[in-house]
Amino acid sequence: MSQQKDAIAPHGGELINRIASPEQRQEFIEKADFLPRIQLDERTLSDLEMIAIGGFSPLTGFMEQADYETVVTDMRLSNGLPWSVPITLSVTEEVATPLLEGSYIRLDSPAGKFVGVLKLTQKYTYNKEKEALNVYRTTEDKHPGVKVIYEQGPINLAGPVWLLERDDHPLFPQYQIDPAVSRALFWERGWKTIVGFQTRNPIHRAHEYIQKCALETVDGLFLHPLVGATKSDDIPADVRMRCYEILMDKYYPKDRVILAINPAAMRYAGPREAIFHALVRKNYGCTHFIVGRDHAGVGDYYGTYDAQHIFDEFEPSELGITPMKFEHAFYCTLSGGMATSKTSPSQPEQRIHLSGTKVREMLRRGEMPPPEFSRPEVAAELVKAMQG
Repeated sequence: MSQQKDAIAPHGGELINRIASPEQRQEFIEKADFLPRIQLDERTLSDLEMIAIGGFSPLTGFMEQADYETVVTDMRLSNGLPWSVPITLSVTEEVATPLLEGSYIRLDSPAGKFVGVLKLTQKYTYNKEKEALNVYRTTEDKHPGVKVIYEQGPINLAGPVWLLERDDHPLFPQYQIDPAVSRALFWERGWKTIVGFQTRNPIHRAHEYIQKCALETVDGLFLHPLVGATKSDDIPADVRMRCYEILMDKYYPKDRVILAINPAAMRYAGPREAIFHALVRKNYGCTHFIVGRDHAGVGDYYGTYDAQHIFDEFEPSELGITPMKFEHAFYCTLSGGMATSKTSPSQPEQRIHLSGTKVREMLRRGEMPPPEFSRPEVAAELVKAMQG
């Protein structure tokens, strides 16, 4: 598929493909027993997959020190290209010491399956507190992203990777749509403008409202819920996907929406992750990206609209993808419909909006959230899941 057909070029200009060819795969498998091995956790496995399928273009592997340092301090790769979150493979000193730069390393899945290869170009130490403070704006280990940094090894291994083995997603194989495929789908449908939507939460009326507002101004909506590693108290991915299927079936125009999974892990990096999520969706072929309130936030670490303001720190042409910034939507009892403070003259007491926490509490008690908050079919699905 030639590049000019696509609505937007991938970040850096080229869609990366690090999936091993059958010949490369055979060659690596023959060497498997002689290679030093590293077992990946769930997050680094999804990073490997995202690099390989081009979701993290222009990255071809885990970051070398020059890129790592400029990403942490300046939100840019060492060549100046915007990139806001470090993608690293961290190990203990004990694991790193015998590894030789220039050698190949076998990467195993958490289950011990040979899934990839790293050509080690560099090993380097890094400052955990500095990464935490710059990327997450806090050094508190109760922040789930910071906790990951503190628990991982002190040495980063860098270099290009190859993905050898990739299973169909155990729950959603039909929604496993890689960037090359999503771009082809957009092209086939004649979509010139596509808005991406990121979520790790179950969909409710406020999400639906901003998605449909966005859909009024573009050709297509790419619903792209994240199904990689999330916090233990987040609603499970299979439940969230069933909620989307219900909405797709009953409340969305089928020919203008594509539902696919994002296999990445959640970092909870707030503003920086909003930039990261936008660049990933650019690689999938989206020209626009919805940024709501407290995007990718957790706790009270970020201001309500910090994730929108951070886009102003870049020239629009550098990011390439256009953010669509939405205020918090609510059900307005005055106008009898969904609205935001931009469109509704209502007073706070005339607005119905529930926090995710409040809704989770209701669901655990077996109570249905009100129809102003959630479609009844979706609410029923959530109650069933939380009660089960």
